[in-house]
Amino acid sequence: MAKVDKDNANSGVVSKKERIINALVFIGLCLGAVVMVFPLIYMVATSFMTKNQILSGQLSIIPDPWVNGKYAEVLNKANFISGVLNTIKVEIPVLLIGGFTSSLAAFGFAKMRFRAKGALFMGLLATIMIPFAVIMIPQYVMFTKLGWTDSLLPLIVPACFGNVSMIFFLRQNLSSIPNDLMDAAKLDGCGYFRTFAQIFFPLMKGAVGTQLTLWFMGIWNDYLAPVIFLRSEANWTLQVVIRSFNAYYAIQSDYALIMAASVIAMIPTITLFFCFQRVIIESVAISGIK
Repeated sequence: MAKVDKDNANSGVVSKKERIINALVFIGLCLGAVVMVFPLIYMVATSFMTKNQILSGQLSIIPDPWVNGKYAEVLNKANFISGVLNTIKVEIPVLLIGGFTSSLAAFGFAKMRFRAKGALFMGLLATIMIPFAVIMIPQYVMFTKLGWTDSLLPLIVPACFGNVSMIFFLRQNLSSIPNDLMDAAKLDGCGYFRTFAQIFFPLMKGAVGTQLTLWFMGIWNDYLAPVIFLRSEANWTLQVVIRSFNAYYAIQSDYALIMAASVIAMIPTITLFFCFQRVIIESVAISGIK
């Protein structure tokens, strides 16, 4: 009998015990997926429900009857459109300038030689462990003295100096590229910036695009920093606008409108993730993080 099991293992035949284990694991993963996805499905369904159905206390994901006007109502709200535009105003300079400075810093840490490079890099990584709640009050005081509060500058200017997570991932990506390219560029008379721009940056465009996608999602969903630094409704970003919807329309029990606004705000991030999920997973794998 032991010899038969050994022959089955060598021939690649899955035993009955392994099939049962695989089936149980598959069922468990399916149940976990349902638990994770159900709130999203319920949110979309609620955006088409009437007030009476939402407040009935009965759990249902099928609207009866269907209400189709909430999405148009949200898009007709001036403050919602303003929130989207303000978020885009933050996204564009941060992703362009911050992406460039982050990739340049990653190139420096990966390929350039200078004193205390390792210590500086470890110090930079240590800042990831500092939660935003620790530094938000000193930042608020500093930006108030600069006269930047109630404007988008506190959300734009610091991020333009780079993103630590992006620097780390790009450095890991550059570490897999042979240093011989750096030596060849020196022999051809290329300076550091030309070497970065013409040789290494084209090789890391996929990783840069992946990190910019993740950074876009983070900025788009950011709530804490905007709610601290922005007071005027005209400067509110998208997540702060949705918070105001929740505060105002919840009193009127208009939860369908709140859910419709949340679904619209969620569409760009979900679309980006599904479009680039393979590249994102590959980038994380290349970085060595598991």
